[in-house]
Amino acid sequence: MAKTTAQILRDYRGPALFSFGFRPFFLLAALWAAVAMPLWILSFLKPGAGLGLVLTTDWHVHEMLFGYTGAVIVGYMTVAGANWTGHYPVAGRPLVLLAVLWLAGRAAMLAYGVLGPIAAAIDATFLLLFALALWREQLAASTWRGLPPTVIISLLALANIGFHTKAILPDLGAAAERAAIGLITFLIALIGGRLVPSFTRNWIARHKLTAEPAPYGPLDTGALAVTGAATLAWTLLPFSTLSGALLTIAGLGLLIRLSRWRGWSVRGEAMVLVLHLGYFWCGLGLLLLGASILAPAEVPTSAAIHALTAGAVGVMTLAVMTRTSRSHTGRVRQADGATLWIYILANAAAALRLVAAFAPSLYSGLLVAAAICWSLAFGLFVLSYGPMLLRPRARKA
Repeated sequence: MAKTTAQILRDYRGPALFSFGFRPFFLLAALWAAVAMPLWILSFLKPGAGLGLVLTTDWHVHEMLFGYTGAVIVGYMTVAGANWTGHYPVAGRPLVLLAVLWLAGRAAMLAYGVLGPIAAAIDATFLLLFALALWREQLAASTWRGLPPTVIISLLALANIGFHTKAILPDLGAAAERAAIGLITFLIALIGGRLVPSFTRNWIARHKLTAEPAPYGPLDTGALAVTGAATLAWTLLPFSTLSGALLTIAGLGLLIRLSRWRGWSVRGEAMVLVLHLGYFWCGLGLLLLGASILAPAEVPTSAAIHALTAGAVGVMTLAVMTRTSRSHTGRVRQADGATLWIYILANAAAALRLVAAFAPSLYSGLLVAAAICWSLAFGLFVLSYGPMLLRPRARKA
C-alpha cells in the first residue's frame, strides 16, 4: 500500500534539503536565476566574456522558461500536488533524482555547442519525468483538482522538446517558445487566481476587516477562458488581429479580476501585496502583447514578453517561493527586511526591462540595471532563505 504524504515526511531521516520538494528546487532555481542572468548579459554585450562561453539568445530564453521556471513549478507542485493527492512522493530519493536531472540539464545546456542533440535529450528528461509522476499521482487520486496544472505541465514538457528543434525547424521552435510563455502565463492566471484572493481573504479575516475579495464567479471563469483562448491563438497565429484582440481582452479581464480582490486592503502586508503585484504584471503583459500585435509601431513585442517573464513570472514565483518557504519550514509568514528588498528588486528589474524596450538610446544601460536588480533579488533569496531550506523545520516555541 502506498504511503501517504504525512507518512513519507514522518519516516524521512535524510538531509533536510530533500525532505520536501520545494526545498531543493526553490534553492537551485534562485541560485541559477542569480547566476545565469549576468552570464547572459556578459555574453550578449561582450561575446565570450561570460567564462569564455558564447551564450545565445535561445539559451537565455530556454534557461529562464524551462530551467528556472521549470524548477520553481516542480518545487511548488510537490507541495500543491501532495495536498491534492495525499500521497505524492515528496521526500528522499525521488527528489535527489529529479534534482540531479535538473542540474544535468543546466550543464548540458551550457555545453550545447559541443553536445548538440545529446544536450537536448538530457534537458528534456527532467520535465517529462515529472509530468509522468504527476499523471501517476493524479490518476490514483480521488480528486481532479490537480488535473489542469498536470495538463499544463505536460504540455510545457512537450514545448521544451519543441524548443530544441529550433535549429532545424525554426517555425516549430518559435511556436514552442510562444507555447511555453502562454502555458506559464495561463498557469499564473489559474493558480494565482486561487492564491491571491484566498490569502487576501485570510489576511482580511485575521485583521477583522469587513470588505472581502469578490467571490469566484462568471467573470473569473470568462477571464480564464479568454486567457486560454488568447494564448493558444498567439501560439498558432502570432501576428493575427484575432490574437491581438483576444490578448487585449484577456489582459483587461485579468486586471478587472484583480481589482475585485481588494489588494489595497493588504498594503501593510508585503507578503500578500506582492501576490497582487505578480498578478498585475500578468494582466499588463497580456494587454501589452495584444497591443504589440494591434499597434506594433507603438508597442514593442519585447516589452510585452518581459512584462510576462521578468514581471509576472519573476515577481509571482518569488512571492510563492518566499511564502511557501516560510510556511513549510515553520517560520512566521511575514516579510522581514530581506524579503522586502527581494520584492522591491524583482519589481524594479521588471520595470527597468520594460522601460528599456521603449528607450532604444538607453537600452544597454537599462538592460544592465535590470539584470543587476534581478540577480540581487535572487541572490538575496539564496542568502536569506537558503538557511531555512537547508535546515530542518523550526520547532514552534
